[in-house]
Amino acid sequence: MITDIDAARLRRAGELFTPDEAARQGVRLVYLNTADVDDPVKALVDLTGGEAYNDVFVFAPVKQLIRQADSVLARDGCLNFFAGPTDHDFLGELNLYRAHYDSTHLIGTSGGNTDDMRESLDMMATRDICPEVMVTHVGGLTSVIDTILNLPGIPGGKKLIYTTLDMPLTAIEDFGQKGKDNPFYADLAKICARNKMQWSLEAEEYVLKKARKV
Repeated sequence: MITDIDAARLRRAGELFTPDEAARQGVRLVYLNTADVDDPVKALVDLTGGEAYNDVFVFAPVKQLIRQADSVLARDGCLNFFAGPTDHDFLGELNLYRAHYDSTHLIGTSGGNTDDMRESLDMMATRDICPEVMVTHVGGLTSVIDTILNLPGIPGGKKLIYTTLDMPLTAIEDFGQKGKDNPFYADLAKICARNKMQWSLEAEEYVLKKARKV
């Protein structure tokens, strides 16, 4: 179950991780825009036939989300707060009665150890996970300073930097527009379009060959 209040974000997620592909792997995948329902907690439980959730991940530091997540937990359910708040005094509301009697629990996840890194690399190699879905911008070493200084104001996901290239940080979704008067970006747009507008090995090989070097 994937929830959000941004229709465009949900639509993009649905393009990258389709319910059909999930079904082929034995998983029922549902996307729900909770802004479209009066009672998100009831809607989430109704979609499972009245069953609560064993595991719930919160990816945004929003107090209302924490309360909703806690409300849909099953007995012995785990709420994973993976939101990375910047407010040192950020507080959220949990039902401590249920923590006592239903054994619900809360964990936070940040970073990993060397074994986690090895496991992640192995999973990338076998394509069990696809890190390219996180990349939304691509640039070269010459774009690093401005990217770091302005990072809070740059939307999207991960910014991929090639340290041997002189290339401005550019959103993948903007390749087509920039390609109207720049063949380099026109070609990149075509390459990414063949891969659901994601970064790829083909795109990487192209920029390493064609982009200006530092």
